[in-house]
Amino acid sequence: MRISRSAVSAVVACCALVGASACSGSGSGGGSSSASGTYTFWDPYPQFDSSAAWAKLVASCGTQAGVTLKRTALDTTDLNNKALLAGQQGSLPDLMMVDNPFVSTLVQAGILTKTSDLGLDTSALQKNILGAGTIDGAAYGVPIGANTLALYYNKTVLTQAGIDPASVKDWASLTAALKKAKAAGKKGITFGAIGTEEGSFQFLPWFWGAGGDLTKLDSTQGVAALTLWKDWVSQGLAPNDVLSNTQTTSWQEFATGQYAFGENGTWQLANAEKAGFDYGIITIPGQNGGSAPVPTGGEFVTVPVQKDTSRYAVDKKIMECLTSNANFLSTDTTLSYIAPVPAVQDQQVQQNPALKPWVSALAAARGRTSGGLGTKYPVISEQMWTAVQGALSGGKSPQSAMEAAQKAVASHQS
Repeated sequence: MRISRSAVSAVVACCALVGASACSGSGSGGGSSSASGTYTFWDPYPQFDSSAAWAKLVASCGTQAGVTLKRTALDTTDLNNKALLAGQQGSLPDLMMVDNPFVSTLVQAGILTKTSDLGLDTSALQKNILGAGTIDGAAYGVPIGANTLALYYNKTVLTQAGIDPASVKDWASLTAALKKAKAAGKKGITFGAIGTEEGSFQFLPWFWGAGGDLTKLDSTQGVAALTLWKDWVSQGLAPNDVLSNTQTTSWQEFATGQYAFGENGTWQLANAEKAGFDYGIITIPGQNGGSAPVPTGGEFVTVPVQKDTSRYAVDKKIMECLTSNANFLSTDTTLSYIAPVPAVQDQQVQQNPALKPWVSALAAARGRTSGGLGTKYPVISEQMWTAVQGALSGGKSPQSAMEAAQKAVASHQS
């Protein structure tokens, strides 16, 4: 999942607008009769039409389960909103692929079925990737794959500036490298700090890399992470326009060939090959060394609650087909995702060695709603990106920005 499709706060607002009744579990298999032989499936991949490999896989999984699987592709925000309304109207699809931070919202709404109730075995899945769809110890779907963040670097710029990428092991050594790049007439680092979920997604590795806790935004660790970004901008090591940068515009800056480093995701690998310069990838360093925890992006295949429970047997067959190891390999290659199963990750790295640092990054990754945050995350995230905007714009100090963010979260949750 490219995080630009993660409009979590908008979804929570929608849930509030449609009212508590929209958050009650209902469902009737997308309105289709169990005798019709037609099952319904929603996914957030409108970029894939019926001729695409993904669409053909969906259809074939229906055929293997003995039914016709009718696919509807929607933008993520549209799918999220429609899911909440469908829960109210009793018109949920049989299966639905949803952005991982939204799983907890649907669970709270009583819309999703536990994988254990379907008899699905999730034991082979990497636990931290599965964790994004696990609430109170129960999994509510199967991840189709995951993507995350790392640091791309321009080999030519680093060579000209006398920077060894292997020397970048913590924040101090990274900052020293950025200063060398600037001294050599090049630019330091670009990232996306826009005031949306994308900004939070990009900030989280630094926040977690300092040891930050999302329930305590104004901790010393959280303030340290925001101070790092603020100092980079103030010292000209990162451009002022990070305030409005999405991950796409941040990538476009890195692709000019002037930057030493760019924070971005797995999904930019194809663009990196077209950039016209040699590049490398390293994991984002923690404040004091090691790989910083990074957030997981990606979708979960889920089964909404159905009034006709006899449909679950076919739902299970379709899910098992979509998430088989063989199909993980082809689908995750198409989506530029890392598979949620270590055995398939090994196959991916054999096919494309450039994926090795991404597998390492995901080993340290966390779900944004993990650790019991669930539906609290969107509120926390919005206040976090607001704090980042306030500090980087010069409106507030990192300390006061994070203190205001924590107060706002507490006020909302009280």
